[in-house]
Amino acid sequence: MSTDDAFAAAYRAHYWAVSRFVARRLDAPAHEVEEVVADVFAIAWRRRAELPDAPLPWLYGVARNCLANVVRGKGRYRRLLHRLTHHEAAHGRQTVTGPDAERPGSWVLEALDRLSPADQEVLRLAAWEELTVEELAVALDCGRSAAAMRLHRARRRLRAEIDRTRTAVSVPGGGDGHA
Repeated sequence: MSTDDAFAAAYRAHYWAVSRFVARRLDAPAHEVEEVVADVFAIAWRRRAELPDAPLPWLYGVARNCLANVVRGKGRYRRLLHRLTHHEAAHGRQTVTGPDAERPGSWVLEALDRLSPADQEVLRLAAWEELTVEELAVALDCGRSAAAMRLHRARRRLRAEIDRTRTAVSVPGGGDGHA
């Protein structure tokens, strides 16, 4: 199969998986998600000779890098808005409760949000994208052992956050046991 054919097959097979991957990580309008996905496949086209036989984990790795660029860009934009004190977006930022706040299981997402971005990402790759440890290693651009260890440690930290949440909820008012 030619590199062009391999790219076309990867695009057809994995476009929606990459789109969902980006959408779950980028809190932005659909057109911004589409721009990131377009960047992922533009890079994949330029590097089509490097496409592995199982390209999805590799595409996830490219998507992670594209998302990191977007996040850095948004950070620069926020800092600029902060310096431009007359800009309305720099004032009165409001926090809006997310759509998961009312849904069962939202406490898991809250515990996940308290983890480091690196832990969140490895857990999302394993749970949401259903990657194996070997595929995690490709997506994270590390060895299999390192990927397995990162996943193990992230799961352990998530468990600790969940336990901490349960303890705080089950013992109202601090829980020293005195009335």
